[in-house]
Amino acid sequence: MTVLGASGLVGTAVTRELADRPVRLRLVGRRATAVPRGALAEIDVRQVDLREPGAVAAAVDGADVVIHLVAQISGASTWRVAATDPVAERVNVGLVHDIVEALRRQRPEKPPLVLLAGSMSQVGRATSARIDGSEPDRPLTTYDLQKMAAERAITAADAEGVLRGATLRLATLYSGGLDATDLDRGVVSAMMRRAFAGQPLTMWHDGTVNRDLLCVDDAARAFVAALDAPEAVTGGSWLIGTSVATSIAELFTTISKVVAATTGDQPVPVLSVPPAEHSVPTDLLDFVVDPSAFRRATGWVPRVALLDGLDRLATAFARDSAPGAD
Repeated sequence: MTVLGASGLVGTAVTRELADRPVRLRLVGRRATAVPRGALAEIDVRQVDLREPGAVAAAVDGADVVIHLVAQISGASTWRVAATDPVAERVNVGLVHDIVEALRRQRPEKPPLVLLAGSMSQVGRATSARIDGSEPDRPLTTYDLQKMAAERAITAADAEGVLRGATLRLATLYSGGLDATDLDRGVVSAMMRRAFAGQPLTMWHDGTVNRDLLCVDDAARAFVAALDAPEAVTGGSWLIGTSVATSIAELFTTISKVVAATTGDQPVPVLSVPPAEHSVPTDLLDFVVDPSAFRRATGWVPRVALLDGLDRLATAFARDSAPGAD
C-alpha cells in the first residue's frame, strides 16, 4: 500500500498505525518521512515531488491501497489557499487526476482502494448544529472548492470501476504530541506556540464560534478503519470527528491554562481582535460533525478527549523547546 503525503501531520500518524502491520508499505513525501522504530511492515521510503511528470504513477504502481493525504496550503494555517495560486490547484486537484489516470493506465486486476483526505468545511454554511452528511455541499473557500473537485474525481473514478474510492472529511485536526510539534500548522498548535512565548491568544470574533476538534491520532485510526472495511465505505464521503462542540473562547482559554500548568507561569490573556485580511467566510461559521454513519460502517470511535490531547501536546512543546532538544 502507498501513503502519499506520508511526511505530513496526518501521514506521520497514519504511518505509525500501519507500521505495526505485516504489510508492504510505500511512504511517499516531499520531506523526509519518519519511520517508526521496530516497524513490522516492510517499508519503502521515497522523498519525491509528486508534481514531477511520472512521479504519481511510479508512487502508486502496484499498490492495492492508496491513501492520499497531500495538500497545498498558504501561509501558516491549514485551510487557506489563494484563488490565484496555481500550485494549490495543481496539488489539491491535479494530483488526484494523476492518480486516476495512472490507475486507468495500469489497469490492475482488482481496482485499488483509494482513500482521500477531505474537510468537514466542504459543506459550506451548515443548516444544523451538527453536519451529518445529508446537507447539500456549497463550498465557500478556494480550499474547499478544490477539495470538492478532488472528491468528485475520486467518486467518478469509483463509478467507472477504475478504483474503489472514499473520502474522509476530517474535522479540525490537532497533534496529540506523539510526533514533532513542527508538523502541526493548525490553530491549536499556533495558539499553543503563542502561549509558550507568553503572547496573548487572539480571536477574530467573540469566541462563540464552535469547532469539532479531532486528535490526528484518531484521524489516523479512521483511515485504518476505512481500509479494513472497504466494501462498507467505497463510493461515499464520510464525516470524521468527535461530535463535541467546543467554542473558540473555551479552546483558547483551555490552551492558556494548560500551558500555564506546564510552565508554571501565569495564563496568557485571551483577546478579541478584528479579523485579519486573510480571513475567510468559514472562520465565522460553526463546524461540528455527526460521525455516526462512519461509526456504523466501520466501528471507529474517537478515543482522545480534548483536554488529554492538549495536555500531551503541551508536554511535547515543552520537550521540543528544552535546551538540547533536536
